[in-house]
This record gives sequence, C-alpha cells and structure tokens, in this order.
Amino acid sequence: MRSIGADSIAVLPAAGERVRSRDTLYDYRPDSDLFYLTGFAEPEAVAVLVPGREHGEFLMFCRERDPEREAWDGARAGPDGVVADYAADDAFPIGDIDDILPGLLERSERVYYSMGSAAEFDQRMLAWMNALNARRQRSHAPSELVVLDHVLHEMRLFKSRSETKLMRRSVRIAMAAHRRAMRTCAPGMMEYELEAEFLHEFRRNGARYAYLPIVAGGANACTLHYTANDAHLEDGELVLIDAGCEYEMYASDITRTFPVNGRFSEPQAELYEIVLEANRAATEAAQPGNHWNDPHDAAVREITRGLRRLGILKGRLDTLLKDEAHRPFFTHRTGHWLGMDVHDVGDYKVSEQWRLLEPGMVMTIEPGIYIRPETTGVARRWRGIGIRVEDDVLVTSNGPSVLSEDLPSDIDGIERLMSSRE
Repeated sequence: MRSIGADSIAVLPAAGERVRSRDTLYDYRPDSDLFYLTGFAEPEAVAVLVPGREHGEFLMFCRERDPEREAWDGARAGPDGVVADYAADDAFPIGDIDDILPGLLERSERVYYSMGSAAEFDQRMLAWMNALNARRQRSHAPSELVVLDHVLHEMRLFKSRSETKLMRRSVRIAMAAHRRAMRTCAPGMMEYELEAEFLHEFRRNGARYAYLPIVAGGANACTLHYTANDAHLEDGELVLIDAGCEYEMYASDITRTFPVNGRFSEPQAELYEIVLEANRAATEAAQPGNHWNDPHDAAVREITRGLRRLGILKGRLDTLLKDEAHRPFFTHRTGHWLGMDVHDVGDYKVSEQWRLLEPGMVMTIEPGIYIRPETTGVARRWRGIGIRVEDDVLVTSNGPSVLSEDLPSDIDGIERLMSSRE
C-alpha cells in the first residue's frame, strides 16, 4: 500500500476452480499474488487494498458460510473468519461485490489491477470502470488503470527471512525425495516407480508437486520437458530426474542425473563432469552486483570448453563462444527465478539491460548437455545421453548460498549414496 500510494486502490481476484472432467475439479491452487498478500486460500474471493481509507484499508470479498456446502466441500472462513483469522479490516459476501466495489473504485484516482490473469473478472472490472467513466460529469471516476504486476512482483522477487525459511524447508523435502529415488533405483524398474518415491516423500512431509516431475531414463533425458515417465530403466543408462515440491506455497526445483545401475560409465562420466563444472562456475557467478546473465555466460563457457576438449566441438574457444556452438547440445537458459511459482515473477532486465543480482533473490542454476540419438558428427558412445544438474541458490551479501548443497552432485557422492541401498 505504501508503494501504490494514497488515492489508489488495488484489486486482486482469487484463482478460479478448474474442471478436470465432468464434475471433477483439479486440485485447487490459490493465486500466488493473492496468497502472498493475504494468506487466503479459498476460491471465489477478491482482496481489495485501499491505502488511507478511514474505515479500513484491507478488505475482502469471500464466500459466506454455508453448512450444506461445507458438508460436501469443507469449512469456509466466511466474512467473520476473514476478519478474525486473516487480519482484514472488513469483509463482505462475494455476492455483494457489485454493490460495494464500484463505490470504492469511484473514490480512487488510480486502480491497480493485473488485467489478463482472470478473464471473467476482467470483464466485470471493465464494466465497472466504463460505468464510472460514463457518468464522470456527475461524479468522480478513476483516471488511471495501472498494471499491479510491476509493483507486486518486484516485492515478491526479494525473499524475506520467513520466506527463505519456507524455501529451505521445501528444498530439504525435495532433497530427501531425490535421495530416496537414488537409493531405490535399479535396472528393470519403470520410470513411474521412481516418480512414486517423490510423491510418497512429498506428501508425508505436507508438500505437493510444484510441477509435473521429469523422470527420464536413457535418451528420454534429451527431451527437455519429458513427463510421460512410463519407460523401463535400463542397465547401463542414466536417469535424469527433475522434481521439486511446493511447501506452504513455496517451490523447490532440483535436478539430478545418475546411473540406473549405480555406476557411471566412462562416456557418461566425461559428459557429466562438464555439466558439473558448468554448474559450479555458474553458481560462483551468482554474486551480488553481477548481472543476471553472468551465471549463464559462465556455464556456456565451461560447456563449450568441455565439449571442445572431448572433440565434440572443434575450433578456437573464442570463435566457438562467439558462434554459440554449444546450442545444439545446451538449448536452454541456465536458470530462472524461484519462489511461490517455480518460474517465479520478477524482471530479468531493467531498461533493456540485464538486472544486477541482489541479496534476497532466489534462482536456479541448471546447465545441461543433451546429445540426441540421431545426432550426427558425434561419436556413438555419447549419443542418447542427456544430463542436467540443477540447484536452488539464494543470493546473499556474502555470495551464493546453495540451498540444495546437501544433495550429492559429484560422481563419487552419487555412487556412494546409491551403494548405500545394498
């Protein structure tokens, strides 16, 4: 409210429920922005912030208590509960929003609202604004409709101490699931059997998937967003697992690649060490004051240097870097913001320039090498290998803090962990 200033109003609708099939709904997940500001997790709600309003600055519209519906769907807070448990100054039934919200809009100069995130509510907001403007000569109407995202998402980019604590917990749960998968893995298993280990570990710790997990054995790891998870895990192949959980709305995002039989072959180890060095170089570059793109540049340099050393790339290093010769084998960026959303909010550039890294930002570091089976010009020993090593990194005033550092990523550590299953 300090950021948007007096004479402004911010309006945030809840995420809608979504039908999975017929009368079955998807598991409800609150809108991140609304939850960030209020902690409220029910559908059919609208939060309203009115800085300086004499009769209360934080208002909420929500569902009324309904014993019959609550017997089917669970308890509701209701307006009284929102005031008592969520610190709202006042709350109203959602059915009264047409009678109350236009009057609040009318008194404001600027309306902060994220157009495009809730299509049905967009139409209602535009109808209220048009109606106010139509009678502007007889009464006041807002003069500006301002996108809320910039102000709110800049706040979300910098994690508070309490947010960091939740993220560390989310990462610990995900690390435990990855260890469980490494200890369980054996030739002949199905990819979905390893996926089940993650579901077990997440749910027993009060967490859920933050995204569809990738459990990709062999050449499946060369498909970046592989989620079928229905193939056999073969002896002598690697398996890439990209899986993180969401704990109290905060996400983790970790990838490890390890041998199905517990031992890296020589070709696998040659490529793996390149990716691991790229991960370490990128992490070291995640320093406050560096640019967002510096970790990516560091990873690209290490991957290019390593592929050149193996003879997969040929030519002068500087020329290969200039020509982006790595791109057939490393096709994605090295990381993204992490927070309430896996690909979290926050600008990567400011005034068309890569932004500077600052304490409180959390990012992933995830370089990889992917050599598809049909790749030509590469020795057969490396074809069909996909490797990614991903960690979650908090930028601090003292440098990068790797939240997932306790999960082994080096070859010896992985093989030692996998041997503990015996």
